[in-house]
Amino acid sequence: MTKNLTTGVHHVGLAVPDIEATRDFFCEALGYQLVGGVPDYPARFITDGSTLITLWQVGDPATATAFDRKKNVGLHHLAIGVADESALEVVFERVSAWPGVAIEFDPCPIGEGSAVRHFICAIPGGVRLEFATPFG
Repeated sequence: MTKNLTTGVHHVGLAVPDIEATRDFFCEALGYQLVGGVPDYPARFITDGSTLITLWQVGDPATATAFDRKKNVGLHHLAIGVADESALEVVFERVSAWPGVAIEFDPCPIGEGSAVRHFICAIPGGVRLEFATPFG
């Protein structure tokens, strides 16, 4: 087979304990736009114009099991690209000032000798996000 059958990620779905708080984080801190939803599910669809994210409300946030990256199979983190190092610094400022965000580490090279810089945080509700500059 010489041609790929897939074209990249269509969208990412995240199960969250507070759908409105998570929507607010993405829309207010990062500039995403709400583009739809299913009120009865409930779900909210948000985008930055490039990536579509579906936010799903867990049934009972009080009894939901938090993801443990060392024990659970599943989405380890969602990595979101930024335009350049300047954009990474702006995102870091906004995200680190957002209530309930836990910064795992500040912006740094992704590996020894790498020009790619990144940082990882947990947003309110515990989902881990990585923000990274382009490769190459």
